[in-house]
Amino acid sequence: MKGFALVILVTLCHPILAQIKKPEAPSVKTPFSDSLQLVIVTTKDFPTVRGTARLFERKTKAAAWRAVGPAFPVVVGRNGLGTDPSWIELSSSPVKQEGDGRSPAGRFPLTFAFGIDGKPATATLPYTKLEEFTECVDDVNSTFYNKVVNRMQVGNFDWKSSEKMQTVRPEYDLGVFVAYNSYPAMDGAGSCIFLHIWKDANTGTAGCTAMERANLERIVNWLNPKKNPYLVQLTEAEYSEQLPPWNLPKIK
Repeated sequence: MKGFALVILVTLCHPILAQIKKPEAPSVKTPFSDSLQLVIVTTKDFPTVRGTARLFERKTKAAAWRAVGPAFPVVVGRNGLGTDPSWIELSSSPVKQEGDGRSPAGRFPLTFAFGIDGKPATATLPYTKLEEFTECVDDVNSTFYNKVVNRMQVGNFDWKSSEKMQTVRPEYDLGVFVAYNSYPAMDGAGSCIFLHIWKDANTGTAGCTAMERANLERIVNWLNPKKNPYLVQLTEAEYSEQLPPWNLPKIK
């Protein structure tokens, strides 16, 4: 009888145990030099909220960059830009931190798209359809910090703070994950950074880069994971300084 009870207990507990998962190991960051597509965002200076975005691509790593379509306006964090803390060359500038209302300055892979609806027909980036339990974890004490997860699939709910992404409308109706602070995530350096739809042309974000939906659709349908797309986000002065060492395209 005891053996029978033990079997029942194990059977009942098994589904619960099976749900407990550990976060996946961070993927390997593709070198910036391998990128063939760039979304370039520049602002006048660190505190400025309004900026300009430009798209560039090249056929090979040895080829010259060429512009793709016209430039368009964007907004960054409500407090402007803050430098990626792993980028030690700019130690005198504001440093990006969790909850500071700044968008990260630096260069970051663009790894997947997301949205309320199904994957756009011409998009090639990996795509996450937002559901009721899709969350981006911004709790610095969580093992899932700075990850987009489905609460009902990970099982190990070790966070106390997250963005319920499906409820952020219309800003998250379409977006792209910016892999800032992802290789691996550093506690408190910032999380949940996206390209997404703006509220308007003057309102800054909590730390993302936002734009008119038509321009975001253009980006989502253009980005190709085989071309290792990156976001390069800098002040105008920083961009001029990094132009030669990073082999960036010249902008007007």
